[in-house]
Amino acid sequence: MSAAVALVRLALGGLFLWAAAAKVPDMAAFAESVANYRLLPAALVPAVSAAVIGIEIAVGALLVSGRLARGAALAAAALLAVFTAGLAQALLRGIDLRCGCFGGTENATWWTVLRDLAMLAGAALVLARGPGRLWSGGRASPAGEVARGEG
Repeated sequence: MSAAVALVRLALGGLFLWAAAAKVPDMAAFAESVANYRLLPAALVPAVSAAVIGIEIAVGALLVSGRLARGAALAAAALLAVFTAGLAQALLRGIDLRCGCFGGTENATWWTVLRDLAMLAGAALVLARGPGRLWSGGRASPAGEVARGEG
């Protein structure tokens, strides 16, 4: 299970880094996507948009590195909960908008909400289980100890 958690952590971190990297070249377009959700006063949109990208970079880097993984997973879960709620409210209100999720022109749909919920489940797993390990680093893993009758 530890290796599976580590793979989820790495995938989630990679997705956050990819999402941020896709937004950085055209931050104005991302800010426009944020504004289209109609949740924030226009004056706050640029600052919130920049903050989201910065948080995505920090969360992604921490998840990939495994440092402060539970804290990063908590921040990822919070972001994803906000993203999911924002998408759902826009769809329920009939607002036709681009997701803004990965910097492209992808339209927001209920599939986008499901994708965010799947990522939220991954963040919850890392939060609950810790960073996980891909290998034991020369020490016996708990699973290996049990298999040898040592655990």
